[in-house]
Amino acid sequence: MSVQPQTIASNAEGLSTMRLPKQLLHVPVTTALFAAVVVLLANSFWLSAATSAVALSLSVAGLAILYGQLGLVSLCQFALVGVGGWVTLRIGHAFHPPFEVSLLAGGIVASAVGLAFGVPALRLRGLYLALVTLMLAGGFQIIISAWGFPDGGPGFLGRADGSGREMLARPVIADGEVAYFLYVCAAAAIGLLIAQWHKLARPGRAWALIRKGETVAVASGVNVLIYKAWAFALSGLLAGLAGGLLAGNVGQLDGRAFGAFESLNLFALAIVGGVFNWYGALIAGLLLRAVPALLTDLGIDGYITIGIFGVALFHALATAPTGIAGQIAGLIARLNSGLSRGRAR
Repeated sequence: MSVQPQTIASNAEGLSTMRLPKQLLHVPVTTALFAAVVVLLANSFWLSAATSAVALSLSVAGLAILYGQLGLVSLCQFALVGVGGWVTLRIGHAFHPPFEVSLLAGGIVASAVGLAFGVPALRLRGLYLALVTLMLAGGFQIIISAWGFPDGGPGFLGRADGSGREMLARPVIADGEVAYFLYVCAAAAIGLLIAQWHKLARPGRAWALIRKGETVAVASGVNVLIYKAWAFALSGLLAGLAGGLLAGNVGQLDGRAFGAFESLNLFALAIVGGVFNWYGALIAGLLLRAVPALLTDLGIDGYITIGIFGVALFHALATAPTGIAGQIAGLIARLNSGLSRGRAR
């Protein structure tokens, strides 16, 4: 009896869908374990650093979609974090809605800006795309240096003079440091779940075909334009949510923290952390915030992190292209293989 190819494809689709919940379950479980460890062991200084790290892991997850799934080098991701933070602060100070409304507004606007930033990707790849997006990040740096972030003042830009600056109110259910950290962990888990679902479901398969070659993707029935735009919009959404969560963590944002160099730093640490495993985003976020915090705690100049991250990037490119997360995944696979052979005996 012959089996139609469509039947095989539908069966494979069904099996893949059945495996999705088990694979996605790793995200909230791992995030919850990490949150418990931080709450039990961290002091106020490290709790704030961990909150920022978890928030930034969302922006790294967006970057991992572009580079890990499509092979696109975008160097304006930190600028999108700034866009999300700016809108969150503006909406929060101007209209005083629930924090979640301001946060979603920041994510949506950053998604739209990310889609606009991604327009060059429809024609450019590799070095050319990297240069264009880096120039866009530089343009944002100039604008935000001139405008600044809203801080409760009057008018569209919301700039206050001297002591009139206001802090953005945190969510009602997460006013304290520990509560807000747990709030950010929950929000990050949802964002990471969304990103991971995209990788495992139909969009991820379409992106994989596009990475192999646009001719292959078109021949397979993939709309390259739509799926590329989808990736940039999703990446911008995650970056915008990260910016909003950062704004809620400290109550204000400083334009000096959103230079073009930070986008380069973010991209480098995304590779070091690992763009092919979801927890690589969490590792990259921790590296971005925990290493400078550790050096500060030890009284060491934070500029040393440039050299440390440079060496880490060189090591990742030369010996571990899958990053720290890929090495952890390989170690777990070897351990499982060894346990399976042990049971077989």
